[in-house]
Amino acid sequence: MPPVLIILLAAVSGYFSMMETALIECHRGRLEKLSEDGSADAAAVLQMVDEPAPLTVAQIGITFTGILAGVCAVLSAPLISAHLHFAEAEIFSTAVAVCGTTFIFLLFGEFLPKQAAKRDPENFLLNRHKTFRLIVTLMNPFVAALSAVAGGVAFVFGMNAAKNDAVTEDEVLDLIEQGTEDGTIEKSEQEMVDRIFDIGDETAYSLMTPRVMLVWLDLTDDLEKNLQIVQDSPHTIFPVGVGSLDDCRGLIYAKDLLDAVLRDGRNIDLNALIRKASYVPRTMEAFRIVEKFRSSGITEAMVNDEYGGVIGFITLDDILREIVDTSGDEESGQQFMRNKDNSWTVDGLCDIDEFKERFDIETLPDEEHDHFQTMGGFLTSQFGYIPKVGEVREWNGFRFKVKEMDGVRIKKILISRE
Repeated sequence: MPPVLIILLAAVSGYFSMMETALIECHRGRLEKLSEDGSADAAAVLQMVDEPAPLTVAQIGITFTGILAGVCAVLSAPLISAHLHFAEAEIFSTAVAVCGTTFIFLLFGEFLPKQAAKRDPENFLLNRHKTFRLIVTLMNPFVAALSAVAGGVAFVFGMNAAKNDAVTEDEVLDLIEQGTEDGTIEKSEQEMVDRIFDIGDETAYSLMTPRVMLVWLDLTDDLEKNLQIVQDSPHTIFPVGVGSLDDCRGLIYAKDLLDAVLRDGRNIDLNALIRKASYVPRTMEAFRIVEKFRSSGITEAMVNDEYGGVIGFITLDDILREIVDTSGDEESGQQFMRNKDNSWTVDGLCDIDEFKERFDIETLPDEEHDHFQTMGGFLTSQFGYIPKVGEVREWNGFRFKVKEMDGVRIKKILISRE
């Protein structure tokens, strides 16, 4: 009789294991969609998933059947030893009974049932929730008593820890990914949310327009030249400097300049149109920049380094574009292009830290003194002057060749290793 009971208990344990797995693994989004479509079974399953009792009942069922199976294994040992005739027959038969019971329970009471439930946990629950609901109802008094005792013991030993309802970033992303798989969230929506979380790791330096690419107005130039710069540029806001942006005086808005031209013709004092510029450090996180913009009512700021020098310009559009547009990622991927001869074509605006990481370089020459931040800046520092296309510098087994220039800026660099 005990062997038969062991098989029956393994089947019961398998049922509870399947219910436990299905309750844990089911996709809530799919059930909610079915419920919204009018499925009463899906609504009942959702209610069951939200309650703690069903999962507790499943775990109690697994535990109790395991204990009973252990008792049956011990009772089965004499049946085995009765057919054995050697000194250690009793010990041997007990070992066989326990090992056999363990194998049966692990295979038919745990592994196989859980694998079956994982294949389609939602349908499993939809087809079996009524029977399990009846079992839960019958066991509710026992579960309530057990919970009360457990709560009392926890209180006595000071184990009533405060409930932590904080949701982590990874959990949110997992839920969104699950929603995308279920069809309740569009793929484009998931990608946008992913980029919102990614941008939390971005800084002003990684999002800004670098200084060498800024279109700016020089107060030492005549009015006509500055007006032509504004006319030829698609931008609407222009940094203003005296000789260079090292002496940045502020910003001029194109609309202010247009209003002045319409009102006063060419008799304009640019100094009167300058608005005070806001500044952010290069290390400021993107969301802190957005908060600064929101609280101060501005949409742009100059970016400075740790020495106070202007190194770029950032706008709210730069941050929003990073969220809604993936072209920046594609452009970033083009900063390093591997050639057939194993050389690399690198963008002159490539971040110096990105270059060092890719080529496993700890420090570059003159890095601490010249404060360059791009590959073009590094190579210009090595030449000591504005180089021409084709000029070469070598360092530590690397060969840097100027491949393309954009005015005074190094646009493309050919890098090879000796």
